[in-house]
Amino acid sequence: MTAPSTGTAIGGSYDPARTTGGGLAGELARLEAQAELSFAEELHVLRGLGIDTAATVLELGAGPGAVTRRLRSALPRAELIAVDIDPELLAHAEGAADRLIVADAAELPLPDHSVDFVLLRYVLQHVARPEQVLTQVLRVLRPGGVVAVTDVDDGCWGTAHPSYPELAGVHARMAAAQAAAGGDRSIVRRLPALLASAGFEKPVLRPFATTNADHPTEAFAPHLGPQRLEPLVASGVLGLRQLALAADRWKRFRADPGAWVMLLGFTVAATAPAGHGPRKSHLTEGVPR
Repeated sequence: MTAPSTGTAIGGSYDPARTTGGGLAGELARLEAQAELSFAEELHVLRGLGIDTAATVLELGAGPGAVTRRLRSALPRAELIAVDIDPELLAHAEGAADRLIVADAAELPLPDHSVDFVLLRYVLQHVARPEQVLTQVLRVLRPGGVVAVTDVDDGCWGTAHPSYPELAGVHARMAAAQAAAGGDRSIVRRLPALLASAGFEKPVLRPFATTNADHPTEAFAPHLGPQRLEPLVASGVLGLRQLALAADRWKRFRADPGAWVMLLGFTVAATAPAGHGPRKSHLTEGVPR
């Protein structure tokens, strides 16, 4: 079984055509299944952070809109802006937001202090320099606005019973491949410091869990099944024997009537300080305002 994967496009270590088996079509299906699995728990956290009172919500790394559509349903009165660096992915989000913008999150074409709430969901783990993105997020947030970063930590991604220690090497190779491409599957533990360094105040961490007590075990296939490993075989990171091992263990897990899985996610949020202004630095010079 594989640890949970990510769900948005922002460049860096994420390539939607090479993230799971079946190419882009497979990835679109995986992202939809991922959102269906955990969005209710994520929304509960976001509501506790004040998203319901936000007049303008910006989703960075919106991808094909799996979460955008759910945000639209949950926040019918908010102005919803969806941004993604990949125009092909974002085209699938047509109609899900008030505005769709193709842009790099490190160079946002939005005015200073123009949004109330920013969501980055499984985005920053793919970015080699997340501080560049957070600098832009602070610029576009109004004073008192909130940024919520939902992401993963491979060190505590969850638990499963039965577990298969023989797959530890497979998981390690997957994480190493992402790191080699500029990603970080342990980004959560760095987020409070990154947010504080960017100029945000009052960072808080809110965990959430999804288990097969609430969802059928098969619903966890996008996270735990072998499909996520298929592109790693094509790229030479894993061998066919390792893929076959993962497929066999997932088959055993699904067949076990006592199988139990809990996946953990984390949202780290912080607030734009009152009276903050545009921050001039080498990271923001030349950025559209």
